Amino acid sequence: MRNSAVLGLKMAKLLPKSLPKSLPGSLPLTLRLYRRLASGLVPLAPALIRRRLKQGKEDPARVGERRGLSRDVRPHGPLVWIHGASVGEVLAAAALIERLRDLNLRILLTSGTVTSATVVAKRFPPDVIHQYVPYDSPRYVARFLDHWQPSLALFIESDLWPNLILAGATRRVPMVLINGRMSPRSFPRWRRMQGTISALLSRFDICLAQSRTDAERFATLGGRDVVTTGNLKLDVPAPPADPAKLERLMAMTRGRPIIVAASTHPGEDEMLVAAHRNLSGFFPQLLTVIVPRHPDRGSSISGLVTASGLKPALRSREELPTATTDVYVADTMGELGLFYRLSPIVFMGGSLIRHGGQNPIEAIKLGAAVVHGPHVFNFADVYEALDGSGGARQADTPEALVKQLGLLLAEPTVREKMQRAGAGVVEDLGGALNRTMTALEPYLLQLRIEMGAANA
Repeated sequence: MRNSAVLGLKMAKLLPKSLPKSLPGSLPLTLRLYRRLASGLVPLAPALIRRRLKQGKEDPARVGERRGLSRDVRPHGPLVWIHGASVGEVLAAAALIERLRDLNLRILLTSGTVTSATVVAKRFPPDVIHQYVPYDSPRYVARFLDHWQPSLALFIESDLWPNLILAGATRRVPMVLINGRMSPRSFPRWRRMQGTISALLSRFDICLAQSRTDAERFATLGGRDVVTTGNLKLDVPAPPADPAKLERLMAMTRGRPIIVAASTHPGEDEMLVAAHRNLSGFFPQLLTVIVPRHPDRGSSISGLVTASGLKPALRSREELPTATTDVYVADTMGELGLFYRLSPIVFMGGSLIRHGGQNPIEAIKLGAAVVHGPHVFNFADVYEALDGSGGARQADTPEALVKQLGLLLAEPTVREKMQRAGAGVVEDLGGALNRTMTALEPYLLQLRIEMGAANA
């Protein structure tokens, strides 16, 4: 539960250990303190916003949304509010949003990062309203809810802000946790704050969990009516690609062996550049494409490549890989579909360091043989199934990374076998979208009744 978990734990340390437990029906002391602190910090919001603007973490044209203000008008009729932390959560909801739109429901989608807002603008229909989630102050949250008056609230995975949840429950907004995930790191932290997390989870009408393990953790922590529906990220459609851009890239790289390193994080790029140097001795025309998880790291990765004696090209500068390019740094947003189509060999980032791994499903849906590091706890069930079937391969060390990538470059039959196995796993693990829609049916039926009454 990320930021909210960290905040809650820090504030809990401020409380004397001898404080009595909260009375039945009242908020735990940690949440009461949190609410007071969040209200008291409102005068500091302008300074916080200025700092985040300098860091590029806020959109200067939309900072009012962080204070619950909006220039957009609420559409007439029922409004489904969907909240996700960032890009991964927003994309996980893409197919669900399409289903809801097919029911003529209007969608309000909130997230907390500039990157996710860019993705929404590129990947979602214009009638999907995007807003930045307000800072978790009672005043800002009240403004947000007063303006939008959501008919149903769907929170994706684990981005649970206390004031947002408590205010929604007070206003009797039906709230559902969808694609719920409780990481191995978060679970023991929240168990030490059982009263706090129980007070939040109990506000949800139903919790839809990704796996049985997640469901057990949510139930243990106080979630009510917990149901295992599966991972919506397994049902996401393959990411799109601009045909003209793809044709141009393929023309520039035709005949070259290519490895795509997707969604890399700091600490992994050095290992990938070193792997390229090793592999290029056996595959002289090798091109490695590094797609950083955060595009603003493009220049630093390019500098790293140059320092290693290799020649980079930077996509954000509208450079294309030439015959002499060793590493192509694809530091742009929303183009992973392009590069997944460029190469059948993909290394999934966030896994050689303790980040927890990135989602391999989109790459596999576009025919990739996937290699990953040992740290994949964010998608443990998915990678376990993939590795067990031969649909993905784990590399625990830089040496193993070179070995696995080299094998896939040298042996097309091994690569093709992996591709078939991976596709089979993704097909078998799918179905979360249908199960989620089934669980939401009572709420959607009520919204359709409201729509009928409004149109009568």
